[in-house]
Amino acid sequence: MKQVTYGMMVLMAMMFSSCEVIGGIFKAGVWTGILIVAVVIGFIIFLVTRGRK
Repeated sequence: MKQVTYGMMVLMAMMFSSCEVIGGIFKAGVWTGILIVAVVIGFIIFLVTRGRK
């Protein structure tokens, strides 16, 4: 059973190039960063509008 598991890992490693994997990680990071910045800006706008009332 271990041979099948190792074989699948090697096969998957060959199918995905390292550039694609790293690119996927950076894409996720960029979108996560954009989402966090949007939430923070929205929260700041909420506080400013609430403070003016």
